[in-house]
Amino acid sequence: MLKGMLIVAYFLEVGLVLVLVPWSGFWDRNYFADAFPILQDLLRNNYVRGGVSGLGIVNLLIGFDELASVLWSRRAVQTMETLKQS
Repeated sequence: MLKGMLIVAYFLEVGLVLVLVPWSGFWDRNYFADAFPILQDLLRNNYVRGGVSGLGIVNLLIGFDELASVLWSRRAVQTMETLKQS
């Protein structure tokens, strides 16, 4: 149960970061973009930002799916325990 919740937290956190960061000022002040001018144009491209945000949405969907799985398995365990007691 704890392992499942850690996986859920990981996917949701990574998903939120990947969705929000490309559109923030943090993305524009990137160390790698300053160190390698070739990357500057690529990282500021809206299609790249959209692609990174798309990966974030995929992570969020996986996180919600894992959350449903954890909650479903928890409910199944409780049901089995109830049936054993009766």
